[in-house]
Amino acid sequence: MITKDQIVTDYKLIQDEICASLELLDGKAKFEEELWERDGGGGGRTRVIQNGNILEKGGVNFSAVHGQLPDPLKKVLKIEQDDFFATGISIVIHPNHPMVPIIHMNIRYFEMPSSFGDGKKPVRWFGGGIDLTPHYILEEDARYFHASLKSVCDKFNPDFYPRFKLWADDYFFIKHRSETRGIGGVFYDRLTANDDLSWETIFEFSKALGRSFAPVYTELVNRNRDKPFNEEQQLWQFQRRSRYAEFNLVYDAGTKFGLETNGRIESILMSLPPTAKWVYNYQPLPGSEEEKTLSLLKKGINWV
Repeated sequence: MITKDQIVTDYKLIQDEICASLELLDGKAKFEEELWERDGGGGGRTRVIQNGNILEKGGVNFSAVHGQLPDPLKKVLKIEQDDFFATGISIVIHPNHPMVPIIHMNIRYFEMPSSFGDGKKPVRWFGGGIDLTPHYILEEDARYFHASLKSVCDKFNPDFYPRFKLWADDYFFIKHRSETRGIGGVFYDRLTANDDLSWETIFEFSKALGRSFAPVYTELVNRNRDKPFNEEQQLWQFQRRSRYAEFNLVYDAGTKFGLETNGRIESILMSLPPTAKWVYNYQPLPGSEEEKTLSLLKKGINWV
């Protein structure tokens, strides 16, 4: 059986690989690391990159925490056990260029050790996903992004991409704006083994998805980083960042979990952009690229 120590070791390695790739991509900025411990058990490695050639602010965080689960979360998760263990990598990158997209990735594992060996089905699962939030939706880039994710998913199960793509569409939706956060990607939660899917396969899928992050984002950045942009386009970038912040503060389950389990605030809120604007009743010009982007922020678009 896959052990939590094995998962921790492999996730730390993936964090190292991604940080090295992003430093190479940026060519200037380096990650700063802060090691932290959580009151109640566990800790993590927060790594932040700032003020680079292209990466204005980014975080590649690893954590492995354990302890007693608060009662409100026990109700949400519909479980009775008190103890929990959770580990994962969480990434958000905010570029300084409006033609380069925001990207988010998370891979994670959760278990309740006291449920092992009691004769019942153990409480354990994997979750994660990758989604893209372009300030300007470039359809060729969107197709490349989704085709890359589909290729990873198809290596493990032909049902993964259509199932997890729909899940991402539904999850990354800003209800009070009636728009998606971006062009989605793949998202899954509480993925468990069954007769057709082993724990080993799920773990290998989790790692493969994590390792797809660096090459996919490198390609998207290099396609767009040298394009010229103007002040109006940067204003639009700050407008789109405000929507990103709204989603993370109002709806994001990882943010809520971190806050309710006494997580490290700086690590949890590293997903927020360094600068955003809430311009009152901003309306894009008819026929503009900004209006086109808004028209594509909806569920159900088949990018592949």
